[in-house]
Amino acid sequence: MSKLKDENHKGISIKVVAALNAVVAIFILTIAVVLIGFYLFRNSVTESYEKYVTTVLDYAYSITTDYDFGDMIAKREMSGGYEDMRESLNRIKENSDIEYLYAVYFEDINDIRSITYAINTKTEEELSNGGSYTYMGTPCENGSFEEDTLLILQDAVKNSNRECSVLDGNSSEYGHMLNGYRVIFDSSGKPAGLLCAEIDINDIIAEQNLYVRAIVTFAAVFTIVITIIYISTIEGFIIYPITSVTKASEDFIKNIGDQEAMEESVDKLKRLKIRSRNEIGALYNTVSRMETDMAKQLSDIRQYAENTLKMQNGLMVLMADMVGVRDSDTGAHIQKTAAYVKIIMEGLIRRGYYKEILTPQYMEDVIKSAPLHDVGKIHIPDAILNKTGALTDEEFDIMKSHTTWGKTIIDKAISEVEGESYLREARNMAAYHHERWDGKGYPEGLKGEEIPLSARIMAVADVFDALTSPRIYKQAFSLSKVVEMIEEDKGVKFDPRCVEVLIEALPEVREVLKRLNPDYKPENE
Repeated sequence: MSKLKDENHKGISIKVVAALNAVVAIFILTIAVVLIGFYLFRNSVTESYEKYVTTVLDYAYSITTDYDFGDMIAKREMSGGYEDMRESLNRIKENSDIEYLYAVYFEDINDIRSITYAINTKTEEELSNGGSYTYMGTPCENGSFEEDTLLILQDAVKNSNRECSVLDGNSSEYGHMLNGYRVIFDSSGKPAGLLCAEIDINDIIAEQNLYVRAIVTFAAVFTIVITIIYISTIEGFIIYPITSVTKASEDFIKNIGDQEAMEESVDKLKRLKIRSRNEIGALYNTVSRMETDMAKQLSDIRQYAENTLKMQNGLMVLMADMVGVRDSDTGAHIQKTAAYVKIIMEGLIRRGYYKEILTPQYMEDVIKSAPLHDVGKIHIPDAILNKTGALTDEEFDIMKSHTTWGKTIIDKAISEVEGESYLREARNMAAYHHERWDGKGYPEGLKGEEIPLSARIMAVADVFDALTSPRIYKQAFSLSKVVEMIEEDKGVKFDPRCVEVLIEALPEVREVLKRLNPDYKPENE
């Protein structure tokens, strides 16, 4: 195999050229390594800040123990050392990067919303800018803490946690903060409240984002450079040959159906004279041979397709005419129902209903097949088919059999000709256009979307035409009465969506009535 490749492809192999893609892969790997490094760096910085918050909190906690702050909180009273303690805590905040340093407690440990300030700190700058102290017993403002944070603080007090803990918080009001907390105990060892310290790390995040943007910019520039080199390298070996063959092939495909133009396209491809002795050259030779063969065969295929289409259309006309000879009402009925079917499908498309089913080919098949929906009537005796009076139960059972006869006839046609996809919807309409949305129709009692869509569409079109057309046993109803009757059966006999779009398209329906039923008076009872 290796020797054969060497003999057939003495030029630069596509595999060798494709190896340049490894450069791109290496670049992506490099970026991944940088991003992983950034992630580890970010975690390291965050860990350092957590240790910093813990250290400051431990120091502040040692001061609160010197003043028996836990007993103050437990008794809800500020002793003489309260302000001295606050001053010491103020200095800690003043000389650190801590944004907030304060203590809180729960008035009711079972109610997280009862959180209350025990003390807070202010720097000299904050005080000079209008800041003020918050004293013990001042309820915390609503929204000062996220509910998840309150639950964590409540749990720490309930479980008498003695270690410092740090939360990573992010809110729209305060941005990205690290929140440290430690439970304060009274002299009897019972948890009384919590000492909290918060540090703002938004600046760190901003710097990290700048770093990411710098990396992305570098990667983009580097990618452009590599891409230029890559394209320059493969231009003569891959891009030009493939582009030339592609354009020639597109020209050939565009001209399919025009024999003379196809042959010109084949000549244009041969004039390229691509001499690459690698996989590209083999592809060029293969495409050239393929287009030559296709140009010779497509003429016969086109003729065969035209003959097949004529046969199919002729079959439709023949089968519809067979019914027309038997049923005096069917001729105009066939034309009008086909028109209504088209209107309903176009309305469903406009509404976006059943868009996965209503492909252009499906719609074409349904419209062409619509005239065959009553083909089974060829098996119904004339005495029943054209009876002027009401049918007996036995006669009605015979009349209903036209659906199963229609299915049988078209199934046989499908088995005899290569047109299963073409006639499938004809079979569905013939067999199931008397099924009802509520499952009380015939012949199989199908319900809702169990009924094929084409049959649901035909059911509405068929009844609508029957109501607006005179029959040997009745007069035509007015258009307003027909609309009322059809809407009453929406969701009962008919697919609600099919009824909806037909009613919306009444102007188009009127045009059909005017053209195919000129004697009809829409507003006369």
